[in-house]
Amino acid sequence: MKNKLSQLKSSLAEIRDLQYIAAILSWDQETYMPPQGARERGEQLGTLAGLIHERFTSPKFAKLLDLAEKEVAAHDPDSTEARLFKVTRREFEKRIKVPSRYYQELSQTSALAYETWKKAREEDDFEKFRPSLEKIIALRREYADYFRPYEHIYDPLLDEFEPGLKTKEVQAIFDELRPHQVALIRQISNRPQVEDTALHQYFDEQKQWEFGVEVITKFGYDWQRGRQDKTAHPFTTSFGLNDVRITTRILPDYIGSALFSTMHECGHALYELGFDPALARTPLADGASLAIHESQSRLWENLVGRSYPFWEHFYPRLQALFPTQLGNISLETFYKGINKVAPSLIRVEADEATYNLHIMLRLEVEIALISGELDARHLPDLWNSKMKEYLGIVPPNHTLGELQDVHWSHGYIGYFATYALGNLISAQWWQAIQRDIPDLNDQIRQAEFGELLGWLREKIHRHGAKFEGQELVQRVTGSGISPKPYIQYLQKKYGEIYGF
Repeated sequence: MKNKLSQLKSSLAEIRDLQYIAAILSWDQETYMPPQGARERGEQLGTLAGLIHERFTSPKFAKLLDLAEKEVAAHDPDSTEARLFKVTRREFEKRIKVPSRYYQELSQTSALAYETWKKAREEDDFEKFRPSLEKIIALRREYADYFRPYEHIYDPLLDEFEPGLKTKEVQAIFDELRPHQVALIRQISNRPQVEDTALHQYFDEQKQWEFGVEVITKFGYDWQRGRQDKTAHPFTTSFGLNDVRITTRILPDYIGSALFSTMHECGHALYELGFDPALARTPLADGASLAIHESQSRLWENLVGRSYPFWEHFYPRLQALFPTQLGNISLETFYKGINKVAPSLIRVEADEATYNLHIMLRLEVEIALISGELDARHLPDLWNSKMKEYLGIVPPNHTLGELQDVHWSHGYIGYFATYALGNLISAQWWQAIQRDIPDLNDQIRQAEFGELLGWLREKIHRHGAKFEGQELVQRVTGSGISPKPYIQYLQKKYGEIYGF
C-alpha cells in the first residue's frame, strides 16, 4: 500500500493534469479558436476550475494532507518532499477560504471578457469593455474579502502572483527605484537623441519570424518540446515539462516588436523547460513566482538580446535578411536604435529606462480600482493623467491607453508589479553570472549560450517552485530583491550610449 505522501502526490498529479487541460483550452482561445466559441469556452473553463477547486479542497484531500504531514516531518526541510508539502499546504489553506462557485464564475467571466477586450481594443471603444472590467473588479474584491483581515486589500491579489510579498514591500522597492529612474531619464533627455528610424520600415513578416526562430534556437529552445504561434498579446504557456509553447506578435512596420517579444517569451519557456523532471505533475513544476519568471524573460530579452556583444554576432545575419532596410546601417547605429530611450505609449515596447514607470502607473491604477478610490468609468482619465505625470505624453485613444494590456480581461489584477520586480531581479542574477562566468561577453559574441543556460538551470530553473521568490533571490545572490544592481546597470549602459 502506498504511503500517504505517495498518495498525496497521486492526487496532486490528477489536479495538475486538469490544470494543464485548462491551459490548453486557454492557449487555443488566444491562438486559433473562432470568436463565437467564447461563451462555450468560458463554460468549459469554468467547469474545469470548479473541478480543480473541489478536488483541492475535498475532505478526502484534507485528510490525506494531514496524514502526509507526519511523514514529511522526517524529511529535510529543503527536500523536494518537504517543499512539496509546504507549497501544497499553503495552496490548500488559501483555497478552502474561497467557494468553488467563485473560481467557476471568474473563469467564465474572464473567457468572455477576453473576447470583449479584443473587440474593444480593435474598435478603440473603452465603454464596450467597461462592464466586463467592472465585473472582474467586483470578483477580485470578493476574492480579497475572503482573506480578511489583511494589511491592504491588494495583498491577497499580489500574493496570487508573488507569494509572501506584501503591497507595502513592493511600494517601498518602487519608492527607492523611482527617483533614480526619473533622474536617469532627465540625464538622457539632455543629450542628443539617438537615431532609430531604420527600425520603423517595412520588414517582411516571414523573414522576421525566421530570424526570431534562429535566435531562440541558439538560446536553447527545444522545438521537440515546444512551438511558436502568433497572437494579439504574446505569452508563454505550459502543458507539462515537455510541452511549453510560446507566441509572438509581428508588426510589418517595426522590427523590434517580434524581435524582442520572441526573445522575451523564449526566456519564460527556457525556465519551464528547465524544471527538474522529479517535479513533474506536482505544484512544484511551476515558476517560483511571477517576478522570478519575468526575470528570466527580461534577462534573455534585454541583458542578452539588447547587448552589444549579442549584435556583434547576429547583426550581419539580420542585414543579410533585410539588405535594403539595414544594409547601410552600421552596427553602432542599430545598437543605439534598439536601446533608444524615449517616452512611449505601449508598455511592451518601452525601453529599459522608462519601462518600470509604466508598471508603477499600473500598480497605482489597480490599487485605486480595487480599493474603490477609482470608479472604472474614470479609468481613462486617470490613465491619461498618470501617463502625463510619469512619461510626459498622453495617449491619443483608448487602444494605445488603458486597453493595451490583456491582463485585466483575464482577471489578473495583482500581476503588473511582478514585471518591474523581474527587471530588478534580472540585474541581480546578471551580477552573479558575470562573477561566475568572467568571459560571458565573449561567449555571447560567439552566440554560445550553453554555459549561461547551464548556470540558470542549476541555480534557478531546476528548483521550480520549491522556494518563494524572495527566498530564491536571497539564496542565489545573498540579498533580497533590490533595485541597486538594476540602477547600476542602467546608468552604465545608457551612460555609454548617450555619453554622460
